[in-house]
Amino acid sequence: MTHHQLGATQALVVANPAPTGVALRWLQVTGLVLLVLAMALPLNAQDRPVSFADLAERVSPAVVNITTSTTVATQLNRNPPGAPDGAPFEDFFNDFFNRDGQSQPRPRQSQALGSGFVISADGYIVTNNHVIEGADEIEVELFTGERYDAVLVGTDPATDIALLKVESAEDMVFVPFGDSEIARVGDWVLAVGNPLGQGFSVSAGIISARGRALQGNYDDFIQTDAAINRGNSGGPLFNMDGQVVGVNTAILSPNGGSIGIGFAMSSHVVERVIFQLREFGETRRGWLGVRIQDVTDDVADSLSLANASGALVTEVMEGPSREAGMMSGDVITRFDGGNVDDTRDLVRRVADAGVGREVEVVVYRDGTEETLFVTLGLRDDDSLASSSNSGTQPQTSSVILGLELTELTDQMRDDMGLDGSLSGVLVRGVEPGSDAEAKGLRAGDVITEAGQEPLTTVAELQERLDAAREAGRRTLLLMVRSGGDPRFVALSIE
Repeated sequence: MTHHQLGATQALVVANPAPTGVALRWLQVTGLVLLVLAMALPLNAQDRPVSFADLAERVSPAVVNITTSTTVATQLNRNPPGAPDGAPFEDFFNDFFNRDGQSQPRPRQSQALGSGFVISADGYIVTNNHVIEGADEIEVELFTGERYDAVLVGTDPATDIALLKVESAEDMVFVPFGDSEIARVGDWVLAVGNPLGQGFSVSAGIISARGRALQGNYDDFIQTDAAINRGNSGGPLFNMDGQVVGVNTAILSPNGGSIGIGFAMSSHVVERVIFQLREFGETRRGWLGVRIQDVTDDVADSLSLANASGALVTEVMEGPSREAGMMSGDVITRFDGGNVDDTRDLVRRVADAGVGREVEVVVYRDGTEETLFVTLGLRDDDSLASSSNSGTQPQTSSVILGLELTELTDQMRDDMGLDGSLSGVLVRGVEPGSDAEAKGLRAGDVITEAGQEPLTTVAELQERLDAAREAGRRTLLLMVRSGGDPRFVALSIE
């Protein structure tokens, strides 16, 4: 398991809200189970407080229970209860219960529970998107027992955050957001919510880790050992000052129960999302218009970079970056005044920068740094269409760097659904155990550049390889298109 990501052997599952009337029922899947959990944030106390009672009393009035109702279709059972298919008198019961001879779905009401918290006197409430997703009706219950019908203002599935609104004749008790960026591992936190439908429940723990990424591009989770269970989804994680530093979202567990590994989306992310949902009813994230990949040690060596950091541009699409002069092969090292660590860091920075804003972007190109000024566009999450990897088998080929290669022909482009102007060499096969295999190259890939220069023939690739060896390089940087998506791969030439 890396610092930011969970291992592949662990199943990550977002828990559904707790169904009403099933207080002790756990969501179970093959492997590990991820339940919607409360996430805790840091406190300033070095010693465990004698009691959390004062804090709990202060913040609980702003925490709410959420009940959703959804109309779902159910299939009529053609046999009496307990009778299997093929039972005697099956046709009789089918005709009796379903006189038109067809099993018709019958609507029923499904209810689920979750948590949330009030963030303003005029009744704005934050919860998880999965708590209210698809709901026909949303009811909010206050700590005092008052109930209100809630209206959905907007959602952001990318961060699993939703914003609700209720109308109250009086100002509502609310809680402020705190700064999750200053939270420290080891700080005390308090989770409040509606676990398993039990109503306003409090649990305490510490911040176990920060900066966790589970599934999304914009993830910034706080990990906590505060007990969180099904129904806590959408509830707040408080620091010792009574400020919300996280929104309880998920847990990692082998059995569906809390084992002390819970995750809450950081307030640093949530506040930005909520602001946009209030203003626009949706999130509006900045867009550079590039495809990027992380800079690995071998890629850094190929480019003569001192450090394996930044974001390597693999493709520049029509849009802001192309207009500003960015090129494939550039390494984005700084964005809007701050250093870029990796692709995840850049994606978050761009998203937060604001649509229509001009930002300074520093790129490393051909051994020197260049400064570009990019006016950010509006991010569209629709992906580019991918192409097929199948095609006509070429008749002749050469083997270089563990790759069986041949020139790309017009017929191959047609067969593979590639752009007619695309130049490069086609990978027919990859030698087992080669560096190329280890780096993920496969038959059907197209190599379009070598040494950051366009490639049209196998002979040109051999020339670039010879030149790199003469220059004393240990790797050769290739641009590879797999299913239409470009990426850079640095292959060992030693």
